[in-house]
Amino acid sequence: MTFVVGLTGGIGSGKSAAAEEFARLGATVVDTDAIAHELTAPGGAAIEGVRRLFGDACIDSRGAMDRGRVRALVFDDAAARKRLEGLLHPMIREESNRRIAAATGPYVVHVVPLLIESRDYRERIDRVLVVDCPEQTQLARVSARSGLSEEEVRRMMAAQVPRADRLAAADDVIDNSGSLDDLRRQVQALHRRYLAMSR
Repeated sequence: MTFVVGLTGGIGSGKSAAAEEFARLGATVVDTDAIAHELTAPGGAAIEGVRRLFGDACIDSRGAMDRGRVRALVFDDAAARKRLEGLLHPMIREESNRRIAAATGPYVVHVVPLLIESRDYRERIDRVLVVDCPEQTQLARVSARSGLSEEEVRRMMAAQVPRADRLAAADDVIDNSGSLDDLRRQVQALHRRYLAMSR
């Protein structure tokens, strides 16, 4: 059985930076956000489903899902969010399982932003790793990279489980309130631990 670490954290916490470092050290990274982007890119397997659910207006000129339009739609409408999740989540889960089964690294880092919210994912991993930073840092990072307003970012953060709940569910925590070098040092220490656990 493949040893699987579930990596999660709030938006802007640094999940991608941590995952990149694990990949550099030789772990197989399976990222549900990356899979979701592939499914909703031009020609992606979920495009016709998105069109059926939300209409042509939610497909952009390249034939990809219009992420901004769909984000606005589902953040204001819980029923619309459930419909989108009902379409995407089974497809993401299936592709994740396929990639985990095909993994060639000594262990898998499975990046799942909604890991704590999803019992299904929790049942398929051996450890929960939370990348954490203060909420003000999350807010600054997301605003800087996305151009979204503070209000929009706060709404996105509010849609995720509270920081305290994520930390309570963690087996391991990376404190990403410092520099990239700090992050790398913590990942390297965890990498050694996970190598020992996966043997």
